[in-house]
Amino acid sequence: MSAPTRAFGGISAMRFLSPGRDLVAVTDTGYWLFASIARDAAGRPAGLEQVRIQPMVDAAGRIFPEKGEMDAESLAVRDGEAIVGFERRHRISRFRLEPEDMKGPTGNIDFLVPTYELRQNRGFETLAFAPSSGPLRGALVAITEKSLDRQGNIFAAVTDRPRKGIFTVRRHDGFDITDGAFLPDGDLLLLERSYTIMSGVRMRLRRIAGDSIGKGALVDGPVLFQADMAWQIDNMEALDVWRRADGATMVSMMSDDNQSFLQRNLYLEFVLHE
Repeated sequence: MSAPTRAFGGISAMRFLSPGRDLVAVTDTGYWLFASIARDAAGRPAGLEQVRIQPMVDAAGRIFPEKGEMDAESLAVRDGEAIVGFERRHRISRFRLEPEDMKGPTGNIDFLVPTYELRQNRGFETLAFAPSSGPLRGALVAITEKSLDRQGNIFAAVTDRPRKGIFTVRRHDGFDITDGAFLPDGDLLLLERSYTIMSGVRMRLRRIAGDSIGKGALVDGPVLFQADMAWQIDNMEALDVWRRADGATMVSMMSDDNQSFLQRNLYLEFVLHE
């Protein structure tokens, strides 16, 4: 995907506002992006249309002056509200979801993990609302990219509801967490990324049992899919899950091009076979 403006790119997180069609995304350069997925006659994704891009602003309506203030990395949406996680100056902020005129934050959420445990550029990469019918009862779950405890596990938190508290995710094989979304059954799907000079970029999807998540837990789960640069992938950072009209569970991903001509903005879409 490409657009004739430098504001397009750097996509860190996305959520659908309608299944497989209208979406909102945030960028690590401090922009909101609203768009719709264009599809061909067979229903396959063909690009973005109706794209609107707006700068993020503070509570006074001012554009954030520095990247450290606007490094948006994670996003959750529910009941007309967008919850955004920021790195560098770590915070999780609430915004009213007004696609034509996004304003500043209405407040912040306690993310429970001590700030001194959060690495500068390895903060909250995942924000996801659990299904209200599942074991987490609709809680907001926050997971860091690579802020590690003494055992090398990844800090995370259930921010509210009965299972509120800090938990950790077991880290494997040099992969870091870049996003996550809950499946309809209450399990959590994690998007993970690895990069080395020798192997380049790799990505994978890991499934975490929803009932295993809660205060004090160390969670882990099977890898469902893994790909390297032999596939059409890039720096995959954004993930969402939705239901297709025929009942299929769909997994959508977008990449962060880091505003570099060496990287691409990709939208990928898969059917999750149970």
